[in-house]
Amino acid sequence: MSSPSPEVTLRDAVVLVGGFPLLSGVNLDLAPSSLTVVTGANGAGKTSLLRLLAGLVTLSSGAGVVAGVDLKGDLRELRRRVGWLGHEGSFYDDLSASENLVFAAKALARPTGEVASVLERVGLSSRAATSAKQLSAGQRRRLGLAWLLLRRPALWLLDEPYASLDDDGRTFFDQLIGDVVDSGATVVVSAHDPLRSRTLAPRTITLAGGLVVADRS
Repeated sequence: MSSPSPEVTLRDAVVLVGGFPLLSGVNLDLAPSSLTVVTGANGAGKTSLLRLLAGLVTLSSGAGVVAGVDLKGDLRELRRRVGWLGHEGSFYDDLSASENLVFAAKALARPTGEVASVLERVGLSSRAATSAKQLSAGQRRRLGLAWLLLRRPALWLLDEPYASLDDDGRTFFDQLIGDVVDSGATVVVSAHDPLRSRTLAPRTITLAGGLVVADRS
């Protein structure tokens, strides 16, 4: 039996912004149903790599296929297939946590009855009626995860999800990410803390200067 195609394939991937290289020639394969942590110092290219995989920046040179979409093709289709959670979730601040998810469920053609269950799963049931602007940074990250649970993407891209979280919040994220991978999704997490990355995932990729300088599994 042949092995499944990689969820992510990059070959000599370069991303330039204003002539400055954010990624300088990345080669990478990520298997389906896998968990990978991307680490490195500030400015190493972690966020740029995740944004490339999310279809939020364009490939300047090289080649890549993500979730079955050619990175030189229609990035709108790629953005429909992957789930991206950045530093700040894209929420309507004046809507409650529940209202934000109901709006998202309708846009995704998902049953709005799922909203209560995903809020419970991310530990926000007690904050369902709280406006997004009144949620703490950690609670907004949980709300972003609830939105991804509604979307059910095959590829999850989580940029520094542990920032500003306490130990309980980090443990919660670890458990949920493990559940998502067990369900068959591929997850890529950027993390500044090398110790956290070694604890979280069997595979850790280290970037420096927009290049992969270490790949440990």
